[in-house]
Amino acid sequence: MIQESVLNELYALRDQVVGVRDTAVASVDGMLIASDTDKVRPDVLAALAAAALGLGKSTGQEVGMGELREVVTRCQSGHIVVYAIRDRSLLVVLGDEGLDIARLHLQSRPAVSRLADILA
Repeated sequence: MIQESVLNELYALRDQVVGVRDTAVASVDGMLIASDTDKVRPDVLAALAAAALGLGKSTGQEVGMGELREVVTRCQSGHIVVYAIRDRSLLVVLGDEGLDIARLHLQSRPAVSRLADILA
């Protein structure tokens, strides 16, 4: 039931935001919870996203900028966005070059809140 609810949120993001390619939810220690991926290994994506989230959290704390919301990495062929889900989980979104990043943020923040409730 939990995995199905998480997957529904992942499918909705893909449907609602142009350019979303792959998504996954994982614990902050990199353990995969659910994924909607085509060409990436979901277990590796979960582990790397957890590392990115941890680094972002540490950096934010060190410079006194408060609680981390997301880590955005822009690459030659697209974006990697990692959202914190409370303090125990994360949502990672891979987007192509045409990713509508503003719409992603608009749709992801309520999705993160719903995912937090599902995973509680």
